[in-house]
Amino acid sequence: MKKRFAKILAVLLGVFVLAGCSGNTNNKKETKSADKITVWAWDETFNIKAMNIAKEFDKDAKVEVVNMNQDDIVQKLNTILSSGSTDGLPNIVLIEDYRIQGYLKSYPKAFADLSKIVDPDKFASYKLAVNTIDGKNYGLPFDSGVTGWFYRRDYLEQAGFKEQDLQNVTWDRFIEIARIVKEKTGHPIMSMDPSDLGLTRVIMQSAGSWYTKKDGKTVNIKDNKALKYGVNVEATLIKEGLIEQVSDWNGGVKAVQSGNVASSPNGSWYSSTIQGGKDQSGKWGIAPIPNLKGIQSVNASSLGGAGWYVLKGVPGEKKAIDFLGKTFASNMDLMDRLAKEVGVVSTMVAAKDSATYQEESEFYGGQKVFADFSKWAAEVPEVNYGKDTYAIEAVMSEALQRVVNGEKIDDVFKEIQDQVEQQLNTSN
Repeated sequence: MKKRFAKILAVLLGVFVLAGCSGNTNNKKETKSADKITVWAWDETFNIKAMNIAKEFDKDAKVEVVNMNQDDIVQKLNTILSSGSTDGLPNIVLIEDYRIQGYLKSYPKAFADLSKIVDPDKFASYKLAVNTIDGKNYGLPFDSGVTGWFYRRDYLEQAGFKEQDLQNVTWDRFIEIARIVKEKTGHPIMSMDPSDLGLTRVIMQSAGSWYTKKDGKTVNIKDNKALKYGVNVEATLIKEGLIEQVSDWNGGVKAVQSGNVASSPNGSWYSSTIQGGKDQSGKWGIAPIPNLKGIQSVNASSLGGAGWYVLKGVPGEKKAIDFLGKTFASNMDLMDRLAKEVGVVSTMVAAKDSATYQEESEFYGGQKVFADFSKWAAEVPEVNYGKDTYAIEAVMSEALQRVVNGEKIDDVFKEIQDQVEQQLNTSN
């Protein structure tokens, strides 16, 4: 296990190493503005589409959007930033919330301060926490990762459950519902890739907890009640055959759109995938996620989500900041368009008051989806993801399998705590 962890860290350390030469070593002032603003982002139906719509709200800006998958963006950023050069970098890049602390701390001079365009009173606090260092904000929050329990109304009703039965439930009750749904309908409650601990992340954050403590550095595994609860939930679902096991993202999409699974606890951004099954319109609903039995928690959490970041020293830097200021940082008309055409749940607090957010969704059986997501987003606990989330999770996925295989979770977590501390102390 230690060898595998070391190999994974070797790949991930591109985010952390060479901090001494990190950021932009080119101190020359921008003498000539670039003709265009270059943007790197992923997901043509969501992030890319949103940026292309934003272009319509600033006609003076010439914006070129480059569609890349997230892994390629991570690799290219690591390679270029660690070289100390700005050659080949875009003006604006989309970075996932779980990854940004690694970049900001390893390359502190690489990203522009966006404090002038990001009013902290206008955005959800849990989204600002990930990109704020020493009172300065280096990122513009984009989509909300606020979670919801997407469920098939028809399958749940067939199993005897109504909408009110899914309010303010615990994950223990979720498992009980999963058993009944499987027995009465034959459908697994959800799909799950056992190597992806997304569900555990959701459970942890709803209790204000993470793999590390509030400082984002101190490993928090051995005595982490919320983490143990999350792993036990996943292990139970797997052991009892209550989920459809998949091996990648596409497997999860197929499970939902084929009509095989009865629900999907997920981030609000997953709505575009759910709605990809157009023949299922009117059959879906969204409930608040469950809470943790016996542990202080709320029926709200976050999963994924990202923000826009501006690279310092790249020609066009000022134009890029101005463009973001006129669009994603302030424009409510843009937020309405993104809600209607892309399904983006904005992280702007004022979005909840717009007419669009009060509209009923035909696909979700008349539910006011955006109003519900906005309400839940206001309740999401703020946590410090730190910079080692994925490095730690590489080991935690093996811990999950060991618990599934019957090992005692306390013994497994004690060993994992020691292992992660040793590996991170060696590598960081």
